Amino acid sequence: DCRAAIIQGGFTVMMNYIWVGLVVIAVVAGAVTGTMELVLNNIFDFASTAVDICLGLIGIMAFFCGLMKVMEDSGLCEKLGKAIAPAMRKLFPEVPADHPAQSTMALYFAANILGIGNAATPFGLKAMQDLQTLNPTKGIATNAQCMLMAISTTSITLIPVTAMGLRAAVQTEGAAEIIAPVIIATTISTVTGIVFTIIFEKTKKWKFENVIEREIAAGRLEINEHYVGDNPIVLPEGYELKTGSEKVAF
Repeated sequence: DCRAAIIQGGFTVMMNYIWVGLVVIAVVAGAVTGTMELVLNNIFDFASTAVDICLGLIGIMAFFCGLMKVMEDSGLCEKLGKAIAPAMRKLFPEVPADHPAQSTMALYFAANILGIGNAATPFGLKAMQDLQTLNPTKGIATNAQCMLMAISTTSITLIPVTAMGLRAAVQTEGAAEIIAPVIIATTISTVTGIVFTIIFEKTKKWKFENVIEREIAAGRLEINEHYVGDNPIVLPEGYELKTGSEKVAF
């Protein structure tokens, strides 16, 4: 899609300007304050740290992507989805019980609850991709997608593995002292996220159907051609998608 490529290119250029600007500001500040040597040392140190983090993530991501594939082929994803089906039906009433998103969301929540951090990312991406097949639009998040984001962002964490590992790296004792505070804090944040998501999705301004109507009226709504649900959007006859100076008729 040309428009997607243009947007992505513009975003990349903008981020390049931002990062170059930050480096320039740091160099100028270092020159003015006489700490240029420290600035240069930090630049090279953190460049090396960034490479180490990326290489570490490659192994973690590859392992858990492969693990998810094995679980899918063995039928474990389906069993896990059925095990938490009662809770999922309450939180995601729009998602059919036999839809693949049920099992991928279950894996995603389990990874977040165990506190394994970046290792949960592949599950989250796959869950959102599966939910998109139930979204009749391209650019408007459904209630289920919003709920997924709210729960994953505020996720209850029972065992903060990543945080405990970082603490253990700098101290030999007391690394597990944060377990109880983390459980309490993340439980409160998750409940708050779920409650406000439900409130907003029932609010007239942010109700999914109302947002769709506004987007149609503004000529900005794009239909998801990969939608597999039973309630597709029927656009008005002669509807035109406004894309800057050009219009694409449907």
